Amino acid sequence: MPRIWKFGDSVNTDDILPGKFAPFMAGEDVFQSYAFHYIRPEFASQVQPGDVLIGGRNWGLGSSREYAPQALKKLRIGGIIAPSFARIHYRNLLNLGIPAFEADLTGVLEDGDEVSLDVETGLLTYARGTVQLPPPPEFLREALREGSILAFFKRYGRFPGEQPGEPAGEGGP
Repeated sequence: MPRIWKFGDSVNTDDILPGKFAPFMAGEDVFQSYAFHYIRPEFASQVQPGDVLIGGRNWGLGSSREYAPQALKKLRIGGIIAPSFARIHYRNLLNLGIPAFEADLTGVLEDGDEVSLDVETGLLTYARGTVQLPPPPEFLREALREGSILAFFKRYGRFPGEQPGEPAGEGGP
């Protein structure tokens, strides 16, 4: 069963993946093994597909390095829940198909708690109860069903939320 990995406030993109381990430095096939290298050295070797990250305020601040969320995608993170996200990082997560929920669960869940996260409904279940997260809007659920916004575009030739036949990028959310 997926577990919680709990982090504090202001986790930046260099905390998620330090620049010296970027794909062009460490290699495309191994860079994800350095995720949270300095703040949670055990993370990359112990994280399991579907695990959920709980962050504090300002998750993903700092530079807009795309390889920070790419590392999380390669590790198959099930979602990230934080009270606030740096906007560019938030969009990078969603572009890659990593569910991101804005909610403060730092006082509710503990490191290692086993959870089940229903991305469609936003329902998070754990041993002591359930939490209803704000579900993603329909256009994001469409993208997540395909794996990412890019995968959706490649399949349908339009962005989620746009109508078929509408020129890409000219409508929708």
